[in-house]
Amino acid sequence: MISRTASCSCGALIAICEGDPVRVSVCHCLECQKRSGSAFAVQARFPGDHVTISGEWREWMRTGDEGSHARFRFCPTCSSIVFYVTDEMPGFVTIPVGGFADPSFPPPRVTVYEGRQHPWVAIPGDHIERYD
Repeated sequence: MISRTASCSCGALIAICEGDPVRVSVCHCLECQKRSGSAFAVQARFPGDHVTISGEWREWMRTGDEGSHARFRFCPTCSSIVFYVTDEMPGFVTIPVGGFADPSFPPPRVTVYEGRQHPWVAIPGDHIERYD
């Protein structure tokens, strides 16, 4: 089984993920733009029992547009978000793909909040599920 490691910028908080993600998605919502510091965010979802977290973390909770909660866990030293969990998907852990620093990471299959997508961004592929 494949193992992938995501970490914060300083390396103090680590998530080791076993197996392939069950979903890789791009989100164009304004809150993900703020969270990622980019025009969109890319994240991978794994079953919680396939993820091992090591290191100290702090939590910040956000209430989403639909009223659900996301709990972002970040390094107290460098502030990088390494993983998060949501009320909507109990039993799963979501990892920002950039934390893996792996250009061979599986591509996204889903893109959401496309109505908020910057006009110069293009997520190519006929295989992608698209939601506004």
